[in-house]
Amino acid sequence: MASTYSPSLRIELIGAGEQAGTWNTTTNSNLGTLIESAIAGYVVVSVTSANQAFTALDGAADQARNAVIALTTTTTAAFAVYAPPQEKTYVIYNTTAYTATIYNSTVLGNTTAAGLGVAVAAGGKVAMFSDGTNFRTTDAGSFSGILPVANGGTGVATSTGTGNTVLSASPTFTGTPTLPTGTIATTQTFGNSSTLLATTAFVQAALQALHPVGSIYINATNATNPGTLLGFGTWTAFGAGRVPVGFNAGNPLFDTAEETGGSADSTLPTHTHTATSTVTDPGHIHNIDFGTSGSSATPMVNGESDNNVLVGTKPTLSAVTSITVATTNASAGTSGTNTNYQPYITVYMWKRTV
Repeated sequence: MASTYSPSLRIELIGAGEQAGTWNTTTNSNLGTLIESAIAGYVVVSVTSANQAFTALDGAADQARNAVIALTTTTTAAFAVYAPPQEKTYVIYNTTAYTATIYNSTVLGNTTAAGLGVAVAAGGKVAMFSDGTNFRTTDAGSFSGILPVANGGTGVATSTGTGNTVLSASPTFTGTPTLPTGTIATTQTFGNSSTLLATTAFVQAALQALHPVGSIYINATNATNPGTLLGFGTWTAFGAGRVPVGFNAGNPLFDTAEETGGSADSTLPTHTHTATSTVTDPGHIHNIDFGTSGSSATPMVNGESDNNVLVGTKPTLSAVTSITVATTNASAGTSGTNTNYQPYITVYMWKRTV
């Protein structure tokens, strides 16, 4: 009876009465090479195409029989490898920089997937088993050390923070990430200073609360309507050529919202100034002295004597004199356009109406 081969490990089963005197060679090969490689064998497989089957030989050393298979590649891209469609356990070590996926083939040696496969991330080391059709990994809880994210782990040895998912650092998002569903996405309120994520609706509501109807929006350089910039409300241009002034209930000029007044132009009407000046003399006295000396009369200073002649005194009349001076100043006022401005700076102003 000719030899046959086992289905899973392809070990030679010697037929009855076969290989007399040489059966030990086959048996030693079965036990010392084939079974040993299935239990503890390690082989490096170079993958040269996007889909490649492990070699599987009857009664001889091959790739598929080994317990541990290390993968290298020259494909410069993700690739797939195919094991025989038989039950077996493996540890796959992907030494490449690309994802490797292992499947059972539908027929020994082909590259058609029979069922589910297991993806092994670049640099990953994954224990798995096959039922002949599908590959599956073992539970993550049976491992120690760092479990890659691709295999259900976190990919880190230590972590910070708390919660259901703990990461060692904040992840970098790509594309357009969306907010997780659940209560966290819908219960934010104003004044909440926690780290809850904010929905788009929450942010819009916050912006609108800061800009209620009647609000004034000011931008120094951008003339775009705030309805476009902020994404809400109806806004109209406001206060063209005017400066705002604070409400003042005690001043009729400023006691009504949106009341306007004032002028950019200065106006000085024509007018005349008349001035009258009055000078008043309080009165005074003039004294003249008379005296005789010899045959001629010579005025003498009051109180003087000449030749023992007493000089006489004759007082003058006193009087009060008022002097009035009239002065007239005529002035013509001038008016000016745009000459009544305070220091200013020009900005774009909009008022929210809806």
